[in-house]
Amino acid sequence: MIKQNLLTGFLTGIAANIAGVILYITLLSEADIDTTLKNAVANDYLGKIIALGAILNFIPFFVFLKKKQNYHARGVLLATVSVAVAVAIYKFI
Repeated sequence: MIKQNLLTGFLTGIAANIAGVILYITLLSEADIDTTLKNAVANDYLGKIIALGAILNFIPFFVFLKKKQNYHARGVLLATVSVAVAVAIYKFI
């Protein structure tokens, strides 16, 4: 049961991060999503966009905490840390 709750929280965190990236690009970029992501990779600022998208993880994290679903919240936190590590690895490679 604990593993399932962690997985649910992790997937929620990844989905929130993806939604945050799409929302950021939609609201603040003049180009479409595909062009913006290609430019981000070419100009080496993809990590910054992903990090800004991770801000949306606050919503499910605090909702899970308020509902006393601590393992779900831990899963969201694990997703956030995993994305941060992936961005750090991406920056150094």
